[in-house]
Amino acid sequence: MADRYDVIVVGGGHNGLVAAAYMAMAGLNTLVLERRGLVGGACVTEELIPGYKFSSCAYVSWMLQPKVVADLELRRHGFDVYSQDPYLTQPFPDGHRVLFWQDDRRTEEEIARISPRDVEAYRSWWKFWSRAAEIFQPYLLTSPPTLEEIGDRLQGTAYQDVFKTLLTVSFRDLLDDFFESDQVKACFVSAPDLQGPRAVGSALSSAYYACSIFINPEDQGIAKGGMGGLTQAMARAARSHGVTIRTGAAVKRILVRGGKARGVVLTDGEEIESNLVVSNADPLQTFLRLVGPEELDRGFVEQLGRLKTDMAHLKLHCALREAPDFSRFLDTGEDALHLGLIKICPSVEYFEKSCEDTRQGTFTDCPVFEIQMPSAYDPTLAPDGHHVLSAFVFHAPRCLVGRSWEEAREEIANQLIDKITEYAPNFRDSIIDWRLFTPQDMEQRMGFTNGNIHHLDLVPSQMLSRRPLPGWSDYRTPIQGLYLCGAGTHPGGEVTGAPGHNAAHAVLEDWERNA
Repeated sequence: MADRYDVIVVGGGHNGLVAAAYMAMAGLNTLVLERRGLVGGACVTEELIPGYKFSSCAYVSWMLQPKVVADLELRRHGFDVYSQDPYLTQPFPDGHRVLFWQDDRRTEEEIARISPRDVEAYRSWWKFWSRAAEIFQPYLLTSPPTLEEIGDRLQGTAYQDVFKTLLTVSFRDLLDDFFESDQVKACFVSAPDLQGPRAVGSALSSAYYACSIFINPEDQGIAKGGMGGLTQAMARAARSHGVTIRTGAAVKRILVRGGKARGVVLTDGEEIESNLVVSNADPLQTFLRLVGPEELDRGFVEQLGRLKTDMAHLKLHCALREAPDFSRFLDTGEDALHLGLIKICPSVEYFEKSCEDTRQGTFTDCPVFEIQMPSAYDPTLAPDGHHVLSAFVFHAPRCLVGRSWEEAREEIANQLIDKITEYAPNFRDSIIDWRLFTPQDMEQRMGFTNGNIHHLDLVPSQMLSRRPLPGWSDYRTPIQGLYLCGAGTHPGGEVTGAPGHNAAHAVLEDWERNA
């Protein structure tokens, strides 16, 4: 029997580290248990190919909450980023491109190259999403309200119509209302699940992502040392406040006695007692595997079974002997090495086909993905003159129809390599080696149910007060002393630190009340 702790955090992903740091800062004796040999969860840097280091899942810092950066003094503990400008590039098969710059004027000039009449539409689009972000941003670091409560608060304000639009208009209709050019529409198309951008309410989740406008620019970009550089800074911050972090410590189950969390049992049989347990695992893993249905009300278990975890992804990692040649999309004097993120999505119809094919259980011939080559900024990631490139694929079936992911791995990796080579003709010949992470790989490596990096789909039925379930959006659970702090809680996924921050404050509120 090990020493007793005030609180045990199950999982050393970024939200678990954030929660642990806040609780330790308040004086709680805190232990973090991480199954893998390194902390960070989906936010890690790994040498997947000898000599080449990759951000194996999360790949860019763009929504990390300023309060978390300041409170944990992450800069002092080593967090830093390379700013990207342009921060996004959208190339098209016909040779057109749109570069998105930090300077709006330069972005407008890019849009004018394709569709001069859409420049004013872009300004209106930006204003719309700025207002949408202003609606949601005040709730990111709090327990969430209901949609109805937000609607009531907006009655009679300039934000009322924006909120109504988010709830009642599809993303596709919104694009058609604003823009004329199909290529400009392709730059912005999005959808929270495989129903695609035509589903009513499909614009709502984008209001959460629009909150990135409130992030400090100096915290947005490619993390130095890869995304693991960020979580290593979080780990150092947590340890500086007395947090104990154990890696290679897989939790088999959460001890529940008399309806209360009492500690954990590791896979090697070790029992560790605590007054409280905070789980950074997703809700399904937490309740169905670590707690067990026998400890939960039947109706609660049935609700868990209805949660949507349909959005699975792929991640292709390549070690390169030379940079891919995207020069046909660049003007004289523009540097292809510093394109930042490159998004492959030539049309809205292409995006919709990707969703439809994925719904049918097949890997699409219209993959939507973002390419990043962080070694163009950070030379520590690859040998001199070489590069690392990763492609994050937006849509992939959780399970393929008729074959396994292992059987399809090489074919699908080559399909993605061919697609990139259509835009950068030297790409295939530049590859030294590659690794493809499938949804099953992500589930096995990182513990995500169905390989869902956001734990749960960010759809209207699973946002705000309904995340993860109605009545349980305040980070507390039906098990007394058990809390959730991962991406399956409000406000959702991405590397924000918000769920960890909010869960820790719920714990501390209860701790002080019961002291």
